[in-house]
Amino acid sequence: MTEQRNQTEEEFSLITAVKFGTGQLSDIVAYQTFFFWIFTFYYTIVIQNTTLIAIAFIIWSVWNAFNDPILGYLSDRTHTRWGRRIPWIIAAIGPLSLIMFLLFSPPKTFGIDSILVNFIYFFIIIIVFELFYTMFSINQTSLFPEQFINEGVRGKVNTVKQIFSVLGLIVAAILPSLFMEDPMVEESLPNWSIFGIFLAALTFVFGFFFIKWGAKEKKEFREDYKEAPKIFEAIKLCVKSKSFRWYIPAEIANWFVYGMLPTIIPLYGRYVLGIEAGSMELSILLGIGFISAAIFINFWRWVAKKIGPRKAWMASLSAWILTLLPFLFISSFEEGLIFFFIMGIGLAGSMVLIDLIVSDIIDEDEVNTGTRREGAYYGVNALFLRFSTVFVFIAVGVVFAGFGWEEYDPLINDPDALVIALKILMVALPAIAIAIGIISLYKYPLDGEKLKQVKEKLKQIHQEKKIKV
Repeated sequence: MTEQRNQTEEEFSLITAVKFGTGQLSDIVAYQTFFFWIFTFYYTIVIQNTTLIAIAFIIWSVWNAFNDPILGYLSDRTHTRWGRRIPWIIAAIGPLSLIMFLLFSPPKTFGIDSILVNFIYFFIIIIVFELFYTMFSINQTSLFPEQFINEGVRGKVNTVKQIFSVLGLIVAAILPSLFMEDPMVEESLPNWSIFGIFLAALTFVFGFFFIKWGAKEKKEFREDYKEAPKIFEAIKLCVKSKSFRWYIPAEIANWFVYGMLPTIIPLYGRYVLGIEAGSMELSILLGIGFISAAIFINFWRWVAKKIGPRKAWMASLSAWILTLLPFLFISSFEEGLIFFFIMGIGLAGSMVLIDLIVSDIIDEDEVNTGTRREGAYYGVNALFLRFSTVFVFIAVGVVFAGFGWEEYDPLINDPDALVIALKILMVALPAIAIAIGIISLYKYPLDGEKLKQVKEKLKQIHQEKKIKV
């Protein structure tokens, strides 16, 4: 009886969780810096045209419709003595780190002021960035539900993982202020390149640490590559899952807000809250929101244990809508400080609960198919998430153009019109998106007794696999 219990139980180790969390830190530093600053950098300094930037991002999203599921499929089908995921992570970390420098070193940095040249560079570099970021992220993320099977251990590790996410978000928010007085003027171009060098180093160091000490692959899943379906069948099986179908609209809505807020906050801080150029106040505002999220992560994990991940996520999204509403009315840094902290309450829920929901869906799929297919699910998941990026930049382009700010020219354009546009993008559209997510989660079926049954069947499957190994 003791042997059987040991085969199905795992023990939580804080050291193991911290080592695993370094991969999340590298991931978040890379991607959230991209989302926090790329739009502001290219809109205010390099290209200065929202329509061109939106076109590039829409094509980028179409590219991701192929890139993400293909890389997820290849990950599931990989077989090496190092496992399925780790070889891809090793192959991605070096190029990804280099690209973090190149993102912030466009031709304009070196005196080439042509809008066309800089637009082509922007388009190419974000495509290449997404290739290597996805190669790293899908495999790093896929290891989480595979490496931590036990529900209790998974929840604890996810808490540590999300604390690293918050640290990455704080780093992404604050770093530019350490390298330049005003990030929205052409004189700061050389400083953006220096920032890129530091960013590349951070991405590589934490990625290397994760590869060396955090990433582990379990022996019982090494033969699962033989059962992995072909790419179109993999996509079909994912979409066929009722749980996955109802999860996806909520995930798109959530990532629409994740994408919109960091894109808009630098301009919101400047033009709505009146934060002066070169001030650390904007970075402090972003930082306080993420510190708040870190504080409330354990609260939402506790709520999830009490009422289940689905109901907890619905509650956190409802809280997020309420905490966004004050941003329609505030107009100073001091008010921003208060309400950015309060916004962290809703933000924390999504951060800690999404990974738990996806892990449950993958567990249900293994019960139905007998094979773990994290790569397929995270790849198809990423495919759908790109729609959120399309929606973000269509919304930004349409709203900015509608209020006379298609081209960035603060000396000519009406600042009052920009304030209205920023409030619409900061509050109204995210609130609508979150409401759609709540409605979708209301229909999400993997909850309560059904989820409990999945977990019980999963234990039996893993016990049988361990005996065979």
